[in-house]
Amino acid sequence: MTLVEILIIALGALALRLVFPGHLRKWGLLAASILAIYWLQPLLPIRNMDFWFPTATLGVILLSWALVADKTQLTFRENIYAILIMVAFVLLIAMTRFISLKGLITPSRPPQFSQVVIALLFLLGLGSLLIYIVKPTPMAIGSGIFGLLALFIVLKTPALASATSLGLRQIMAQDTSLAKFTDLGWLGFSYVAFRLIHTMIDRINGQLKDIQLGEYMVYVLFFPAFIAGPLDRLQHFRQDLENPHPLEAGELLQSGKRLAIGLFRKFILADSLALIALSGGNIQQVIHTGWLWVMLIAYALQIYFDFAGYTDIAIASGILLGFKLPENFNQPYRKPNLTLFWNNWHMSLTQWFRAYFFFPLTRKLRKANKLSAPLIIFSTQMSTMLLIGLWHGFTPNFLIWGAWHGLGLFFHNRWRAMVSPKLAKVTQHKPVLDDAFQIIGIILTFLFVSLGWVWFRMPTFDLAATTFAKLF
Repeated sequence: MTLVEILIIALGALALRLVFPGHLRKWGLLAASILAIYWLQPLLPIRNMDFWFPTATLGVILLSWALVADKTQLTFRENIYAILIMVAFVLLIAMTRFISLKGLITPSRPPQFSQVVIALLFLLGLGSLLIYIVKPTPMAIGSGIFGLLALFIVLKTPALASATSLGLRQIMAQDTSLAKFTDLGWLGFSYVAFRLIHTMIDRINGQLKDIQLGEYMVYVLFFPAFIAGPLDRLQHFRQDLENPHPLEAGELLQSGKRLAIGLFRKFILADSLALIALSGGNIQQVIHTGWLWVMLIAYALQIYFDFAGYTDIAIASGILLGFKLPENFNQPYRKPNLTLFWNNWHMSLTQWFRAYFFFPLTRKLRKANKLSAPLIIFSTQMSTMLLIGLWHGFTPNFLIWGAWHGLGLFFHNRWRAMVSPKLAKVTQHKPVLDDAFQIIGIILTFLFVSLGWVWFRMPTFDLAATTFAKLF
């Protein structure tokens, strides 16, 4: 996001809080979030996809809600309001094609109005079918999870994304020779998918029952956190949504401070570090090893300040709207071991994987009683980190980055089991030694994480291998 977009979002959040008091806030949030996903969607080389991707986001949310909703708890008026708002704003955005050749809300001119009407009728018909015919059984909801994961894999796998781009270009009568996997820039889908899957799993486990379409859409589309998180739980989000209160001076001050910190981190620190940070484009130009280490450390700091800055901005905007979004970073580079690093880096994502993959898998393996404790630890940590790697993209380098951290976590776990009791005895009466070990741990952890960023940053295995060769 640009600085102007961020300021518009913050001012929009403040205006919403003031103009839509009480329970009207939900409907104001829904309308603003729908507008935001079209407005923030970047221009794409495939014709009309900057309109169809946000529309598809709304469709995926509608169908997911139809799967998880408890049919006995539905409130007709509430859901009709949500549908009417959604349909009205999509049609209004589509109608801007008649007054602009470039698009007023969307980056380019929206598609033919008749196509939009047909698409909306199809989505509403399919959603009604799911609501009134399909029961929210584990099998039905599981099929929804499978569909979201399949779509996620297509978008994150370069070969599949390129093939999809080629097909879309054929439909749009565009040059197929220009098809690339970067053509499918579906804004926010990764976070949308995780929010939807979370609600589906909770529905299967009996932790989510009554949920109306309006609050479901506001939760998934919440525009301050739509692009880069943090990932909030629906149960926590609903508490703030259902308990609106007038804006207080303390909230305004708190939000202002957090917004200033976020802007400083993103546009001063991260953007300055980006000028010298390691990248696939500059690695071939580097001759001196020392300078390459500087570039690597610059990238390690850049990715932190960039992501943490966006989190600060999202939390600040959430405060203006009366929501307390979860923290995402807690000084991760100051932690003395890899386990603590991951407990404090992108915390909402790691907690999601712990809750919905790591802990369930650990319980199943322990219940099976066929593997030793170290093997269970290795299996669960490695598989979790591989999935986190693949969440960023289905490429060899992201897979290796996940394995890098999976192995690191396992070796730290084994090292701690063997050495920690002995170190505790040594440092018990010598605090200076304990401080020294802490400092050494911080340095080693930072170096390990920074070297791992090579796999994350480089677009190919060969470039990553070249980087390691030059570093050492």
